[in-house]
Amino acid sequence: MEALWQRGNASIREIQESFPAQDRPAYTTIQTTVYRLEGKKAVRRVKKVGNFHVFEAAVSRGDAQRKLIDDLLALFGGRTQPVMARLIESGKLTLADVKEAEKTLRKLERKDKP
Repeated sequence: MEALWQRGNASIREIQESFPAQDRPAYTTIQTTVYRLEGKKAVRRVKKVGNFHVFEAAVSRGDAQRKLIDDLLALFGGRTQPVMARLIESGKLTLADVKEAEKTLRKLERKDKP
């Protein structure tokens, strides 16, 4: 998905080549993944050139992130605390992240007040 979000559209070969050479998945792995994403309506074919198709993202990065986070929270019964605790333990949640979250919460709180 990252390759499609960055490029706009790409063939399976172009998606494969967007990976670093040493970690590049096989063409058939990318092909299977793209076809599965197409089945889930996350990507769509935009044109056929010769014997290959060009694909584009059918969902925005923001929509995909929201869905993924909602699904993750659903695993925890909607509770954010276990996720936040893990982010803190792993060092992936910084004080700057917390301050940014506080600003966002304050903005939302102001919007809710009549």
